[in-house]
Amino acid sequence: MTDTIFALVTSWGAVVIFASSFLSCLALPIPTSLMMLSGGAFVASGDLALWQVVAGAYGGAILGDQTGYLIGRHGGAPLVERIARTPARRAVLERARRLVDRKGGLGVFFSTWLFAPLGPWVNFIAGTTGLGWLRFTLWDVLGETIWVTVYVGLGFAFATQIEAVADILGNAVGLLAALAVAAAMLVWIRGALRAQKEKARNAAQNAG
Repeated sequence: MTDTIFALVTSWGAVVIFASSFLSCLALPIPTSLMMLSGGAFVASGDLALWQVVAGAYGGAILGDQTGYLIGRHGGAPLVERIARTPARRAVLERARRLVDRKGGLGVFFSTWLFAPLGPWVNFIAGTTGLGWLRFTLWDVLGETIWVTVYVGLGFAFATQIEAVADILGNAVGLLAALAVAAAMLVWIRGALRAQKEKARNAAQNAG
C-alpha cells in the first residue's frame, strides 16, 4: 500500500492529494492520511513544495466537506434513509447524528481530526439537521487545519519512517473510534435504564 501511494504522489503530486482528500470526505475508502504523510515526506526530500501539498490536502478537504454538507442540506432525510440502508451505515450515521446533536459545531470540529472516520457522515448529518452553513464552515475550517497540519507535519518530520508512523496513527484512530462507540453505548444504556425506572415508577403510582 505504501509503495502504491508513493508512486501516485510521485506521478501526480498535489493533484492526487487533492483528489484523495476530496473523495475521502464523501465517505469513499481512500487512505488520504497516508497520502498526506507521503506528501510531507516529499516536501522533506525537496521533490514537492510545502504550499502545494498543504493547498492540495486542505483545499480537497474543505471542498469535500462542503459538498457533503450541501448533499445533506438539499437531499434531506430521504437521502439519509437511502444511505442508511445497511446496518453498518445506519449505525455510523446514528453516531454522527448524536455527535452533531450533542456538540453542534464542536462535533463538526472533532469529526475532522479526532474522530475522523465519522467526518463524512457528520457532514451529511450537519446539512440534513439544518446546522447553519456559516457555523459548519467555521468549525470545519478550524478542524481541517489541525488534520492537515498534523499529517503533513509528521510526514515531513519522519520522512524515512512513513509506514511505521502510518501504523501508529491508524491504531490511534481505531482506538479513538472504539472509545467513541463505547461511550455512545454507555449513554444509550444509561438512557434505557433511566426510562425503565421511570416506567416502573409510573406503573407503581398508577397501581397505588
